[in-house]
Amino acid sequence: MKKLIASATAGLAVLTVAVPAPALAVGPRPDTYVVSRASGVLPERIAVSRDGTLYVTSLGTGAVYRGHVRDRELRQFLPPGADGRTRAAGLHLDGRGRIFVAGWDTGALFVHAPDGELLARRTAPGGALNDLALTADAVYVTDSATGTLWRAALDGPEVGNLVRWLTAADFPVAPGFLNGIVVTDGGRIALVADQGDGQPGTERLWRVDLVGRTATAVEVIDGQLGADGLLLEGDRLYGVVNFPNRAGGWDFAVNLAIVDADRRTARVVRQSRPAGLAQSPTTLVRDAGRLLWVNSQLNAPAPAPPFTVTQVPGLR
Repeated sequence: MKKLIASATAGLAVLTVAVPAPALAVGPRPDTYVVSRASGVLPERIAVSRDGTLYVTSLGTGAVYRGHVRDRELRQFLPPGADGRTRAAGLHLDGRGRIFVAGWDTGALFVHAPDGELLARRTAPGGALNDLALTADAVYVTDSATGTLWRAALDGPEVGNLVRWLTAADFPVAPGFLNGIVVTDGGRIALVADQGDGQPGTERLWRVDLVGRTATAVEVIDGQLGADGLLLEGDRLYGVVNFPNRAGGWDFAVNLAIVDADRRTARVVRQSRPAGLAQSPTTLVRDAGRLLWVNSQLNAPAPAPPFTVTQVPGLR
């Protein structure tokens, strides 16, 4: 779920950076995926499994779409409104093939089997569950409404109840809009994006000690990482950010930062070519040697199908 925030990153150079491809072999792939041709879908998050299965959530309806990285068209996998899932934001897959979906203002986390069966529904009272990340023994979920980081224990097939792991009072400054999250260091550290209150300088990147249950601010140099979606590959942290442009509107781009070994500083070194409000990209995923982002149209004056996923321009 995207919140517009102001930033001074728009002047960064647009360059291409190569990164190692994952295990999935490169093959013919379309440069645009059609998530849906129906109205009101507003796609939000994306995940790709190791076998190339592509999943995209719908914030507008709660549906989840599925396809393959070699096929242009996705199909509806989980229908809108099923299991009380009228909204679908964050999305992640685990090693068991389970599909974890953050239900935004439904205040619920949904866990589905690979065939779509609902395995668990866990609630966070008053929450707006936005994004999530998995460790070996837990799922962590950001709550944009309350500034809470929730945790549900994972024990084999069992999914525990959502527990307030950090509240807004546990941060040095109360978060304005918690959003993207990634975990690192064997599941001991999380990097959590805070989009702030929309004013310049209020966006932050938090370093959360998941064991000690403490949060400190990451020093972000030469840009901002108050991002919607985050992707961490080694010491490279990618984030989908937005900022006012010179024409008085808003642009969206992916910032690439290099983070230090202790995850306490991040220097923004590259930025993709921008997209506008009509596209309003939310989050990104790695597919072989390229990055894909979701064109949500959340901020478009008149969102209209088809709703798509495309390659991030100018950055790999």
